[in-house]
Amino acid sequence: MTGLAPKIIVATRKSPLALKQADLASSVLSEKLGVEVEALPLSTTGDQRLEWSLEQEGGKGLFTKELEVALLEGRADLAVHSAKDLPTEMPNGLALAGYLPREDPRDVLVVRTEVVSPKVIATGSPRRRAQLLATHWSEAQMREIRGNVETRLRKIAEDHEADATVLAAAGLRRLGIQDFPGLRFEYLPIEEMVPAPGQAAIALQVREADLGRFKAACDMATAVAVDFERAVLATMGGGCQVAVGVHREGDNLFIFHEDEYSKVDLSGLSYSSALERALSILGMQ
Repeated sequence: MTGLAPKIIVATRKSPLALKQADLASSVLSEKLGVEVEALPLSTTGDQRLEWSLEQEGGKGLFTKELEVALLEGRADLAVHSAKDLPTEMPNGLALAGYLPREDPRDVLVVRTEVVSPKVIATGSPRRRAQLLATHWSEAQMREIRGNVETRLRKIAEDHEADATVLAAAGLRRLGIQDFPGLRFEYLPIEEMVPAPGQAAIALQVREADLGRFKAACDMATAVAVDFERAVLATMGGGCQVAVGVHREGDNLFIFHEDEYSKVDLSGLSYSSALERALSILGMQ
């Protein structure tokens, strides 16, 4: 039949946030490429093993492998990931087409309303934990927490599993969560809580042969920043479970590593010189 828009299959995790991100990607793909989009929700190992500690299990690929297999097997044409969850090493045959425009990259401290200063903070992220202990919450006890965004909010507000937790502003905004009964949201400055590489960016992963097909749907400004952050992380051999923060905004680079904060002006530096500067701060040069 003629006149029908081509259809592409988008692989995504099943969590509410992942499905929302897939919807955002689908809208962009439909608008910019004129294609019909169908979602392929999949359950990843990280979703299935809620009892696992992500730090102990290593974290790499726990939320991405099943989506990548769907691409390689031809069951999907594109996979939608949170860029901060995507390992820096790609399976053979796959590549990053790029990213959607980045959302607010900040982290949010979510505290029970009656708590003045949290004594127990639940977060499974070594990066967040290290920065909390390095700033205003050096005496706080850190505890692991798992589950989707709304589950974590309920665990703090209703189950009192901890006094507070930390969530990404981007996830809250994409889910339309501006407040929650019994909780207050404190947005943390980037200078005090440097985001994970790629935080707040939605990554579009495709087969290498299809790169040209999807490039037009991607945001170049986001790619400049996130590709740089991922290059720094790749040199460190890290993934999302590394206690390092790297965030680029234009010519400003923010780094947290080994309890030290740095803000670097990259203006006038070539890509290679900027990368060398970042790595020297991280002790990699």
